[in-house]
Amino acid sequence: MIHFVRIEDDRLPAMTRDMLMTLRPMLLASMLALSVGAARADDAVTLSLTIKDHRFEPAEVHAPAAKPIIFAVKNLGSGAAEFESGALHFEKVIAAGGEALVHVPPQQPGRYKFFDDFHRATEGFLVVP
Repeated sequence: MIHFVRIEDDRLPAMTRDMLMTLRPMLLASMLALSVGAARADDAVTLSLTIKDHRFEPAEVHAPAAKPIIFAVKNLGSGAAEFESGALHFEKVIAAGGEALVHVPPQQPGRYKFFDDFHRATEGFLVVP
């Protein structure tokens, strides 16, 4: 059986009461931060890409401004690819036949280039209207 005791209860030793009073704001702040993080993840836009024959399919993807982005990338090629973007600040090596998720923070309107660093001619664009 679980018994809940109020922090102010005189039955708690003074040291325990003081420790709980000190920890309460930190615990509440942690719970709030976790709930805000979960809300942001729910708002993310997932964009699916494949890499095959040194091409991205689709070569251009669109995402709304001010929303987090998740690139879901499948490498259907016979060799590894390095999915990279200097403008979006990420790089991820994806083995042949492999898959990866790349998380990108919300972006301002613009056109952002991404590419396969192992095959520089393989490029695509994220457009944020």
